[in-house]
Amino acid sequence: MQKTFHADEVFATIILSKVLKKVSVARVSSVDIKNVNEGTIIYDIGGGKFDHHQLGGNGQRPNGVKYASCGLIWMEYGKQLLKKYNLENEKIDELWNQIDKNLIQYIDANDNGQVPNIDTGYKFIHLARIIGEFNPSWNSNEDPDECFIEAIKVANIIFEKIIDKEIAKFEAKELVNNAIEETQDGIMILKQFLPWKEILLTSDNPRAKEINFVVFPSNRGGFNAYTVPIEMGSFESKKKFPKEWGGLKDDNLQNVTGVKTARFCHNACFMCVADTKEDAVRLAEIANKN
Repeated sequence: MQKTFHADEVFATIILSKVLKKVSVARVSSVDIKNVNEGTIIYDIGGGKFDHHQLGGNGQRPNGVKYASCGLIWMEYGKQLLKKYNLENEKIDELWNQIDKNLIQYIDANDNGQVPNIDTGYKFIHLARIIGEFNPSWNSNEDPDECFIEAIKVANIIFEKIIDKEIAKFEAKELVNNAIEETQDGIMILKQFLPWKEILLTSDNPRAKEINFVVFPSNRGGFNAYTVPIEMGSFESKKKFPKEWGGLKDDNLQNVTGVKTARFCHNACFMCVADTKEDAVRLAEIANKN
């Protein structure tokens, strides 16, 4: 029988491989727990601690997202994994929750059929779907275990990138919070680019609710002025740049705005670029009063 794999056991395997000194994986469809050697970790099958297929599942989070094997393994071993990143102990719990929210819960929700339906006229390609594509086709002679190893390699790259980005975001939190505290007139100014959106939108600081624009240096030169979305993942902004600016560049934008070094306004009016910080702030000020 072909042993189909899903994203939850793939990522569970990755977590275990980063925590345990030596991992040997045996992919089986069923297991007799009574005959399992000591030290063996059984997950995604067997009805035990790290399985979720038993009647009633294996628990859920306060927000209703049920646990799959990835979340169950993350709950047991995730903090051990994060200790390998030389983080301060008091920060590990907060970061563990952040990663659970931003990656692990999606994997679990997808496996348990809890991901909202995206009603489109095209196929919605997401992380779990990509991992699932590594399974052999019905008319293929590929070895499912070899396909599993290929999926692990790709998923491991994704996992490491996401962990690195989440740690970077976590380390940016204090800098963004300081900028929130220093904000005036609804425009937050960052001395360098920082992953600000989630930090700003989840901040408990009352000042955060008043921020409509964020200005920071662009990695292409000059300074960006961005609108603030109403919530994470939304393309709707609390305020936008004037629609008559949309798509304009250089002289055309400068003539309309009166801002000397204005360079570009996105046609969706959520971003403007200027050569100087002062002019980027000026573009945001004009839009904020609009």
